[in-house]
Amino acid sequence: MPDDWLNDTRESYDTDAAGYAEKVRGLLDMHPYLRAGLAVFAESVRDCGGAVADVGCGPGYVTRHLHDLGVEAFGIDLSPEMVAIARHDHPDLGFEVGSMTDLPLADRSVGGVLAFWSVIHIPDPAVPGVFEEFRRVLRPGGPLLVGFHVGDETRHSSTGYAGRPISVDSHRRRPETVSRWLREAGFTIEAELVIRPDDELPGAIVFARAPQD
Repeated sequence: MPDDWLNDTRESYDTDAAGYAEKVRGLLDMHPYLRAGLAVFAESVRDCGGAVADVGCGPGYVTRHLHDLGVEAFGIDLSPEMVAIARHDHPDLGFEVGSMTDLPLADRSVGGVLAFWSVIHIPDPAVPGVFEEFRRVLRPGGPLLVGFHVGDETRHSSTGYAGRPISVDSHRRRPETVSRWLREAGFTIEAELVIRPDDELPGAIVFARAPQD
């Protein structure tokens, strides 16, 4: 499929990197259910062993949180400007530029994968391939956490948090849809958590696990 959406997403986050980084600063402090979900994920990774790839890591605040939970974590992001901020803010952690559509990782090389509100910019036709990439790089039995907005529509953003022009789509999805795609990629679903379901824009976390063989 055409890569226009991929280029638009990269350019938009390069443009708005500083504004986005400021927007999410301290975000986890305000969301206990997100912290709880990350704690469960961290425990699963520690049980399995191996490093975690925080895919779509942005400015690295979740990568840092996982590290502080005792997990060996590194970040990958499509935006070079986001990676530059992550490296500046967390110089003791590893960050690299890469796309979740073609991860710069060897087969079965990581103990866990985190996609924390990063698949929201992936159009529906490309999501199955992304989930197959997650399975490819995960060790047998490795955990996966996918976080996303809940809904049935796509929203287009033309202005970033810093007031500069961007062009990026955000796709809202139902947990059962995300879980179906994960099952089709070979994952086993362990839990689905909908956060603040009565809000205008709920969030959801799906916990999944790669096959053992």
